[in-house]
Amino acid sequence: MHWLDSALDQLARRPICGYEGDASPATEPTALAALALVANYRSASASPAISWLARTQAEDGSVGIREGQSPGWPTSLAVLAWKAANSAEHRDRIERAAAWILAAHGKTMPCVPEFGHNSEIPGWSYADDTSCWLEPTALAVLALKATGHAQHERTRDGVRLIIDRLLESGGCNYGNTAVLGQTLRPHIQPTGIALLALAGESDPSGRFAKSIAWLRRSIGAETPSASLAWALLGLRAHAVQVREANAWLAAAYERTKKSGNAPHKLALLALAAKGWPR
Repeated sequence: MHWLDSALDQLARRPICGYEGDASPATEPTALAALALVANYRSASASPAISWLARTQAEDGSVGIREGQSPGWPTSLAVLAWKAANSAEHRDRIERAAAWILAAHGKTMPCVPEFGHNSEIPGWSYADDTSCWLEPTALAVLALKATGHAQHERTRDGVRLIIDRLLESGGCNYGNTAVLGQTLRPHIQPTGIALLALAGESDPSGRFAKSIAWLRRSIGAETPSASLAWALLGLRAHAVQVREANAWLAAAYERTKKSGNAPHKLALLALAAKGWPR
């Protein structure tokens, strides 16, 4: 795939990157760039990003959104990048980061009729002392599973939260299911991230299959780059192969190229082409 080589070449030239081409470095795109490069057998090119993430880690084990900046929700992505790089020198950093993730809590609250989900399940938030949201919870679950904590109580709670947030009809929103009696619409990106985190889990709710089916029929050639990438990663985690995936990713790359080659999007597209590192 010519587009994939081009995307990887761009990431290799600047693996420490921001969300846009000329933006200051940020943890999420840098970690995703490292994951994409490692997944596509370019570990040497990922080394600067891996080292930058290590320099960015705070004393408490967290990794903020940028160097010296909180909140620490991107810690999960840093852990996943370090684990994918399989570097023994970062073992202590991974352990401290995992400990921080285990200690971090989103804000829970008593269940009320106005909300359709169980707001008492502990998960993770984007910022301190704020409500639990689906995406940071899913990323934390991925990181904890990668570090040997798959059966930890916090991980199991995270899985319960994700399943609870899946809509009865399939897919999920960013953290709510219904507000004031109104069922919210599902979105592609959080559904893909949720399914990725739920890989290997049993489905007592019966909602996995509905979410997989909803996601499969909701993506196409015009789906925005990041959403398409997360969707394909989530589907692949459940052994769903999309015949048109390569063509759709190539088209998304061309759109990303025309709009400024955002490293964040390039990394996600390259990851989706290869699959999430295991």
